[in-house]
Formats: sequence, structure tokens, C-alpha cells
Amino acid sequence: MKSSIAVIADPDTVTGFKLGGVKSGYPVEDMEEAKTTLEEVFKQDFSIIITTEKIGDELRRTIDRLTKTSALPMIIEVPDKTGPSERKTDPIGELIKRVIGVEMVK
Repeated sequence: MKSSIAVIADPDTVTGFKLGGVKSGYPVEDMEEAKTTLEEVFKQDFSIIITTEKIGDELRRTIDRLTKTSALPMIIEVPDKTGPSERKTDPIGELIKRVIGVEMVK
């Protein structure tokens, strides 16, 4: 697997990551398009897929299904231009727990 990064997010977030050097950006307008794009990009040769917290929250079942059997590509959720959202669980903490078997304590 290559060491490459893809971003699936709203057009503004994708543009920001592209300005930061990420070459593979997939701007999406709605959750259905985000789900389809995520499933297609997951099959490609990326090691990290970055998406927004809003997309992650809406597509939690899809993300859990895709990442259930493999640690790569990792799906990282970041805040969008409106800022961080209130969350009940920490997807990064869950990812670390699943991959290395250690729970991160605050």
C-alpha cells in the first residue's frame, strides 16, 4: 500500500487540504455522495482517508463496516470550517484501541 492521503469532505475543506499539499481530494455535496465516494476511495491504494466529523458521524455504520477487518486505510475525522462538533465517542481513541489494543485515557 502506498503512503498516500485522500480527503473526502465539503469543497472548502478539500480546498484547504489541497493548499496544504494533499493531492487527492474528493469534494462532496451531500451524505449520499459522501458514502459512495468513501466506499470507492476505500478500495483504492490510500493509507489515510481524511473526512470531516460531520461526515463521520452520519456515516458511522459505513465506516465501522469498512474498517472492521483492516486497520488500513485509516479514516481520520477532523473538524470542518464550522469547528469541532460535540461527540459522545472519540473515533481516534477507538481507532487506537482497535489497532494497538490500548485505551487512551484523558
